[in-house]
Amino acid sequence: MDKALLEELTKNLLSEKTRLEQELSSISHRNTKAATTDFNADFPNMGDKEDENASEVAQFSDNLSLEGELEKALRDVESAIKMVEKGTYGSCKYCGNIIDERRLRARPTSTSCIQCKKTLTQEL
Repeated sequence: MDKALLEELTKNLLSEKTRLEQELSSISHRNTKAATTDFNADFPNMGDKEDENASEVAQFSDNLSLEGELEKALRDVESAIKMVEKGTYGSCKYCGNIIDERRLRARPTSTSCIQCKKTLTQEL
């Protein structure tokens, strides 16, 4: 892989990691007892009235869902950064071929080439 492209994609991955962590910290807090990246959604406190309690539960439910998606995205980004550090970034984990530059630009956390992805999702 071209050195300039690798630097550009690494910069994008690091920027995305920061963004995801900031977004996660706005709705949750980091679980310090977990060995991995784990966050726990915060339960909002809007008041003691019945309608406020219902709003709290609805907001908490939304936050739990969003937290799960953000954590998954953060794990993917961190995994891609580790692959950069190991020197394996940009290689398909199934066939070992180089992942097309356009695919990596569109989805920097990709771990498979388009052909293997199609085969896995049976889009042939």
